[in-house]
Order: sequence, then structure tokens, then C-alpha cells
Amino acid sequence: MKFTLSWLKEHLETDASLDEIVEKLTMIGLEVEEVSDRAARLAHFKIAKVLEAEQHPNADRLKVLKVDPGTGETLQIVCGAPNARAGLVGVLGRPGDYVPGIDITLSVGKIRDVESFGMMCSERELELSDEHDGIIDLPEDAPVGESYATWAGLDDPIIEIGLTPNRPDCTGVYGIARDLAAAGIGKLKERSHTQIKGSFPCPTEVSLEFGATQPLCKAFGLRMVRGVKNGPSPKWMQDRLRAIGLRPINTLVDITNYMTFDQGRPLHVFDAAKVKGDLVVRRGVKGETIDGLNGKSYEVDDSVCVIADDQGLESLGGILGGEVSGCTESTSDVLIESALWDEDGIAATGRKLGVNTDARYRFERGVDPDYMLPGLEAATKMVLDLCGGESSEVVQAGEVPDTSKIIEFPYSEVKRLAGVDVAVVEMNMTLRALGFWVSGSGDTVKVAPPSWRPDVEGKADLVEEIVRIIGLDRVPNTPLPRQGSVSGKVLTAGQIRRNKARRTLATRGLNEAVTWSFISEDRADLFGGGDAALKLANPISSDMSDMRPSLLPGLLAAAQRNADRGYGDVGLFEVGQVFAGDKPEEQSMVASGVRRGTATLDGAGRHWSGTAKPVDVFDAKADAVAALAAIGAPVDKLQVYTDAPNYFHPGRSGTLKLGPKNTLAVFGELHPRTLRALDIEGPLAVFEVLLDNLPQPKGKGGRSKGALNASGLMPVRRDFAFVVDKGLSAETLLKAARGADKTLINDVTLFDIYEGPGVDEGKKSLAIDVVLQPRQKTLTDEEIDGISQKIISAVKKATGGELRG
Repeated sequence: MKFTLSWLKEHLETDASLDEIVEKLTMIGLEVEEVSDRAARLAHFKIAKVLEAEQHPNADRLKVLKVDPGTGETLQIVCGAPNARAGLVGVLGRPGDYVPGIDITLSVGKIRDVESFGMMCSERELELSDEHDGIIDLPEDAPVGESYATWAGLDDPIIEIGLTPNRPDCTGVYGIARDLAAAGIGKLKERSHTQIKGSFPCPTEVSLEFGATQPLCKAFGLRMVRGVKNGPSPKWMQDRLRAIGLRPINTLVDITNYMTFDQGRPLHVFDAAKVKGDLVVRRGVKGETIDGLNGKSYEVDDSVCVIADDQGLESLGGILGGEVSGCTESTSDVLIESALWDEDGIAATGRKLGVNTDARYRFERGVDPDYMLPGLEAATKMVLDLCGGESSEVVQAGEVPDTSKIIEFPYSEVKRLAGVDVAVVEMNMTLRALGFWVSGSGDTVKVAPPSWRPDVEGKADLVEEIVRIIGLDRVPNTPLPRQGSVSGKVLTAGQIRRNKARRTLATRGLNEAVTWSFISEDRADLFGGGDAALKLANPISSDMSDMRPSLLPGLLAAAQRNADRGYGDVGLFEVGQVFAGDKPEEQSMVASGVRRGTATLDGAGRHWSGTAKPVDVFDAKADAVAALAAIGAPVDKLQVYTDAPNYFHPGRSGTLKLGPKNTLAVFGELHPRTLRALDIEGPLAVFEVLLDNLPQPKGKGGRSKGALNASGLMPVRRDFAFVVDKGLSAETLLKAARGADKTLINDVTLFDIYEGPGVDEGKKSLAIDVVLQPRQKTLTDEEIDGISQKIISAVKKATGGELRG
């Protein structure tokens, strides 16, 4: 919400400085986002007079001007404006001045071999309007040499505040002034309550026709003003509208825009000559279309509220007027509309049609219902004052709803909820200054909120109103009471796991990312999602229509965006929720990561030794194992399976399981089909660690970690090579070897796979390294041979493999 300081003082009688007003606005909850000072930005531009205007010797459309800047010197300016002439008084920019409208700092230059020492400026070049047909043409008595901004009244600061959705009363300057007056910053000027007496019946009737359906319009007021003279609006109105970013159009349209921002009361005007028959407010019919005043065409259906006449649609109710009945400078008879629209219907229509207007912004938040007809009277008076004419009587359809409510308010609630002592007299004065009705005596009174405050529902809201006006700085600082004992563990097991996974993956060179929880339907289907229960009823966009079944789509897209910008060797990870259904138990916490290009653990990018290699399945496996180890998973007992989801490469992926049914992680390279569907280039290696699938740690009786189980004896290593079937999983052989003697066998690793001469066709050789760790005494040769025989027997029984000769 934007407004100028002078506009505010139109409704607020105050001597407060700009800084005091800005500070008080923020203190009462109307946070100031920006204060713009146009005078400072345009301070260097001076009023100057053109003494001579001669044809440029080398250009037909240029003129060489002799300009008096008011300093006693004469400047030569090359100008291409069609209205440049001797005697013109305009605005001069000199070398070194910054021109905001064209983003240029002026300097001395040559234009077609003629030197130019500045420029005569247009309104668009100074960001005063869109006018660029010629340079600014000021009155002859404008003081040459003076600051243009000061003379033109541009030294009027523009204040922009950020409004929360619960404050529709402050979508108008009058409402902001009312809040400031209540906070003691000045005195509110009462707005006019003049009623215009109609001199003839309104020839156009209006009706609300919603049948048995929910009405989308509560009440509708209409009157005609005939014999108006439309044209440019007064300069003061144009200046205020331009200051807040609106383009003046003509007086009738500008009045409706002015009322929208001044009083928070959107209105609409129809050219009465273009309206055929009476107006009907109804639901649209599928297939009907309307050309809006914004130059776009819209197709409606029965969820959209429209205003129609005998020739078709005239307006999107409460949102946008139609081009067919728009007012122009030739308009002589006008119909002024002031209506109350259903807030939910306005919001739904705006989202459906993708149209945002100042009227929609206010109506979907809720305008003051009691000001519907007074707002029509105020707009009528402004039309009569600025355009002349004769007004009809008002016709009304529907009834203005009664929004009054009574709240039982115990004064003690202020102390209980806010912790501040406020005198009863001060509380009553504050509420009444905000427009609340207060009645009763004693400790509890009855309070009625004003019609412009639909957000006030109960006594807690009244406490909030009192405290924000008297000042949050009056709420005492009270420290939390200190506990006598050390607090116990605060984080849950799940939170501890997530933190450990984050730290571990970050130490492995991955950067943490936070991606959207919503993805497109096709990507959800690609990664095992797409359930109808996970589709959003009101998505932000079509690319965010489904809850994500995996973190990988977001991470992959982020990695590709980095690659598109020249950072192809990137490693990313994320810890977040994924969704298999809409029930709480169908949501799970996952740690996922992506490595792209050469972003391995050893570092990314090319190396002088030429050993840089692209990421592969083993990089992803190492990340998954490291994350599992960090969260307490028994990684030495994990089994590797090849049943990864179908979006993984079938020969370059796997799963880590604790038992045949409990999957703890999935890792590998992506299927080429998946990469094509995502329009992503590799090489890529990814992993997903299912944090919730790890069993919860067993409760412990104390803080003891138990005895250290370490041996002071040297380990013994033995190598074995077994010939097994080519299709046998190496994990099966490793598992068999580990189980041969769980007391002495400390570790078993695979270090060689061989197929070729010396090994029968259909077979392969798997070589393993077995570490034996004695505990009590040094092992003898006979004991080592005995364990070796156990290993050979266990492997043969589990795999059918024979010791390679």
C-alpha cells in the first residue's frame, strides 16, 4: 500500500515529522517497507528557458537550442523533441546528472558533429508519467534556475507499508490516518457524509439472480449521473495517482481509482450509453467471454460472478470492468456502481482467471459493508464537482449484511495476555479512537467492533488492538525462570539422526540444498508417486501439482541448473520428508544426495595428474554407507541387493538392507530413460537413505558405554580365491565367510574378480581378504588352518564354490 505524505495529511491533522510518522506506523503494525523521496532523486534538474531553436545542420529531426539555465550563462543543447521551440520553459539536465527514466548519467557529447551540454527532459525520462511525445512544457512564469522538483511539488515523500491480510481497513489512506490518530500522532479529520439528492429516477435497474446457489454478491448500489464532461483529471489527482504507480486515464476512471486508495472502497463506472437494458448480477455461463479493460479476454463458467445486460457480459464482478462499456472522453452519461461481493468468490475467480487488480485485492480481504452507500455518495459528489452533470436517485439490489457483534471484554485480559498494566480510562480511549463501541462499567464491559474491522472476533483481538496502539515498548521484559536442574535431552531420536546425517554428508563435500516439497505430475510418476491423494487442491503452478515421493527430482533439477550456468561438478544433498500417501504414517524422513561430473570425495575438477574420473555407483554407495554409519546403523551387517527402483540403472545400482525386507538405503546411477525424461545430462550418482527404517535404539539403564573390547594381539590375514558361478552375488560369498567363525573373523573384504583363461566358461573367481583377530592368545598354525577349513566349507555350502587351485 503506497501513499504520499500530503495525501495522508488530507485526513490527518498533525505536526509530526516524516520520521515520527514512519516510526509510529511500524510500531502499530503497519510496517513501513520503503520511503521514497523524489525530490532528492530529481534535485539536480533545474527549470530552464529555450532562447533560440535552430535546425541541426546535419539532421532533419534535430534542433540546436540555446538554453538559459538561470546562471547567467548560455548552454548549447541538441534536442529531437517536436515541441522544442524558442521561448519554451522546460526542465534541464546537465552533465553529471543521472536520468532515472533512461538509466543514463549525462555527459558532454557530440550529436552529428554538434556538441551538446545536457538535455531537455520529458516526463517519462524523469519517471513522472509515460508521456514521451515531447519535452516538458512549463508555464511561462515558472522560475528559471529554480529546482524543478521543489517548484512542481515533487518534494512529497512516498510511503509504502506492508499490509497483513487481516487489515482490510488500512487498504485506504483514511484507515491509515485513523490508526495514526488513535496512536496519538495527530487528529483524524472526519470524512464527508454529504448525501446527494437525486433529481430523477435511475433509468437502469439492477437485480441479483443466483437462484438456489450461493450468492456471490451481497448488495449492489447504482446511480446515473448524466450530462458529465469527461476529460483529464485535475493535476492534484494525477500527481497522487502517479506517485503510487497508477497511470491517469480520465476523470471518471481516475475518481474510481482514487476512491479505491483513498477510502478503501473500489467502485466501477459504466458508460450508460453502452449499457443495453438493465443490469443483472449472476453466475457466468460456460463458454461466455468478456474483453477486459486490461486488453485481455477471459472465458467464464458458473463459478465466476459477472455483471451482464441485454447484449452480454459487461464486467467481472468486483474484479475487472469490460471494454464494451468502458468510459472514454466522449462519455456523457455514466452509471456508478458500489457493491459488496463475496470474499471467497472474488478470491476463487481471481485465481481461476489469473487476474490481479486493486479491487480484487480489497474485496477478497473484506471491505467495510456499511460504507457501500456512503462510498457511492462520496464518488457521486466527486463526479459532480469535477465533471458536472445531474445525479439520479440510487437503486439498490440485495441488503447490506449486519456484521455487528458484541464481545464481553474483561479488562484483566490485557494484563493476563500481554503482561502490561494499562489504566481502564486509557483502554477505553484507545478502543473508541479506533472506532469500537464500548459500554458498561465494572471489570467487564461490552465492546462492539466497527464494521471496517472484520478481523476482530474475540477478547484476545481487543487486547492486541490496545497493546499495538499504546506501544509494544510498554510490555515489560521478563526473563524466563531458571530451572534448578540441568535439562534432559531435548532432541528426539529422529532429530538427532537428521542432524548427524547432515553433518556427515556436509563433511564429505556435499552442499546442502532445500528444494520444494511439490513437483510436477510427470516427475512424481517417474519416481513412484502420482497418487491422487497427493495432488494439491490449489497448486502454486502446474509444475508444483503433486507432493514429492522422492527428494531426487528437486536435487537433480538443482544440479542441472548449476551445470547450465557452468558449474557441472557439483555435489548436493537434502534431508527432508517424502510422501507415499496422505496419512501421517505414509510420510517419512529421507537423506538424499546427488554427485555430478567429477564431484567425487577426493575433489572435483581436472587434475594435473590426469586422474580425475567421473562419479559412479561406488561414490553413491560410499555416501550412503557413511550416512548410515553416522546415524548408528550396523554397517558391517548390511547386505547389498540389486532390487533398486526402476528409475535407477539396473546394472549400476543397489540397495543396502538390514535383513531381506528392511531397506535402509538405495544408491547408484540413474537409468538413461530417467535422464531423458528429466532432460538432464550425466554422469550422475545418487543415493537415498531412509532414516526412519533404522530400528530405534534400545533404552539403556545408564550412561556407561560398556567395557572396551580391544585386543593387544596382532591380527592375521589370509587370502582365499573361490571359483563360483558367474551369476552369483559376491555378497552371498562374503556373508558365508563372515559366518564361518564369528569369534575370530573380524573382517572379510572382496579385493578381486576375475574371468578369463584358467577359469571355466560360466564361472568367475572371487578373491577375498579375511582378517583374523585373536583375543586370548596368539594363534598357532594348526588353529589358523582349522579356521581356513571352516571358511572353505562354509563358502562351498552356501555357494557351491571351490577353492581356486
